Amino acid sequence: MKIVVGLSGGVDSSVTAYLLQQQGHEVIALFMRNWNDASVTLEDECPWIEDSNDALLVAQKLGIPYQVIDMSELYKERIVDYMFDEYQKGRTPNPDVLCNREVKFDVFMKTALSLGAEKVATGHYARVTSTFDENRKEIFHLLAGKDNNKDQSYFLCQLSQDQLSKALFPIGELTKPEVREIAKEIGLVTADKKDSQGLCFIGKVSLPTFLQQQLVPKEGEIVEIFNDFAEFHKEVPTFNSKLEELEYLSAKINYKKEDGKVIGKHQGAQFFTIGQSKGLGIGGHKESCFIICREMENNIIFVGEGKNFPGLFRKALKIENAELHWVREDLRLKNGESMEVMARIRYRQTLEKATIHQFENGFYMEFENPQSAIAEGQFAAWYIDDELIGSGVIA
Repeated sequence: MKIVVGLSGGVDSSVTAYLLQQQGHEVIALFMRNWNDASVTLEDECPWIEDSNDALLVAQKLGIPYQVIDMSELYKERIVDYMFDEYQKGRTPNPDVLCNREVKFDVFMKTALSLGAEKVATGHYARVTSTFDENRKEIFHLLAGKDNNKDQSYFLCQLSQDQLSKALFPIGELTKPEVREIAKEIGLVTADKKDSQGLCFIGKVSLPTFLQQQLVPKEGEIVEIFNDFAEFHKEVPTFNSKLEELEYLSAKINYKKEDGKVIGKHQGAQFFTIGQSKGLGIGGHKESCFIICREMENNIIFVGEGKNFPGLFRKALKIENAELHWVREDLRLKNGESMEVMARIRYRQTLEKATIHQFENGFYMEFENPQSAIAEGQFAAWYIDDELIGSGVIA
């Protein structure tokens, strides 16, 4: 089988290419260049040059064809511009999820298929299997990677059945130490290379610095809310329907400046996210202060002291129907239906027990235990056992 591997210059994609070659496949390596704006990332810091060189050395070692494809324009349009827009609105996007949906398994995959490939492989710690339904239609299952510490199924939560049908994740059955051991044994230059941290395309530049390239800093106030705030202690009302209860549980508290005390300044609410405690420059507290709300219109950040502060927690979230995605379309809920699942609202979060509900006005996820720092714009993903079956953007 002819397979294109997205060779990123890291150990995971390098071993992916090697494993496929060992299985007797015809392997072609494509390196995706996603960023070329030197005004934001200095060329001597930009990771893509080093990564491209490492990918070339791996391809040469394995004796497989290698080429670089420039996707920077598309990446800027579909990922970076979207990111700026979401932060401007006070939401927290996940560019890795978007990159997989919009770039790697869309345009990159189409490019690979145009070269005659039957499948596209990446170095994700996830697995794909398939079964047939009673009509002999093939159904693809997106499973968590065997290595619980590295499982990356969450980053693939927006893929479709068609995309999964052409995707391969050979290292999904391995642990990270096993992957590194294979790379060492065959002498790959990437064997001991550190995993990339943060956003893959901006190198050593911090996210706030990157955002300041396009989002203008604007001084605003930091307001502390205290434990005795009335909203935290009001009685839960009686509900006439499950929908009414879910709307109540998923609703955000709208804080006002007079609800708390001004304790500091910041340079723009758009540079922060819900649950963040670093970079606020707040002193004089026993515990760290965490962001519980960003009021974008008046550029106010509301904080509360301690990781157990009541304003950090909610028991439910809403996803607009237009932002809902089912990896397993055959399991999609109909209006009025519900399902018990395991769910997470960010990468590396432990899976939590939840019930999902579908209504005409939206989709709700109700957790068994209240969840900390539910951030608008992030993706919630839900699983049955170790299979990711759907996801959506938190409203």
